[in-house]
Amino acid sequence: MSNRRRVFIALWPDEATREMLDEEAKRLGGPGRPIPKAHLHLTLAFAGTIPATQVDCIAREIGMLEQEAFPLTLDRLGHFERARVSWIGPSETPAALDTLAARARDLARACGVTPEDHPFLPHVTLRRFARPPESDRPEHPIHWNAAEVALIESGQDGNPGLYQVLARVRFSS
Repeated sequence: MSNRRRVFIALWPDEATREMLDEEAKRLGGPGRPIPKAHLHLTLAFAGTIPATQVDCIAREIGMLEQEAFPLTLDRLGHFERARVSWIGPSETPAALDTLAARARDLARACGVTPEDHPFLPHVTLRRFARPPESDRPEHPIHWNAAEVALIESGQDGNPGLYQVLARVRFSS
């Protein structure tokens, strides 16, 4: 077994939000496949494949990300051409989300990890191998009370695959 793990820090939806996201993924239809409902999330910091010691550090310190829950409205559809994924995200990013993403990247750095360095574009990937959505707006906006962050391992031995929650923190209301 490898001592390297592929991980990311994500805003983790509650079951009702996850259900609405899954419905939107199915509604988009077309080619490609919906993301499994259990894998729907909003990435705050992608650490990549890193040593288990760094994963343990992030898991120990994830409580640093605790804050008050905040409302998040997902009302914009988009597509990343190169990755061939369709997504949903907010048309306006709440300050609480921007701050949380910055803090998640800071946490990764404090554990010796250099997270992916690109502008933060908050989104939940809905479909892979997809064409661009016909509209830039979902039929119904998704109102999410963002109240949990999780450290997720995707796959085993550094390879993509099933998700496992390694650590989580629930926000105060």
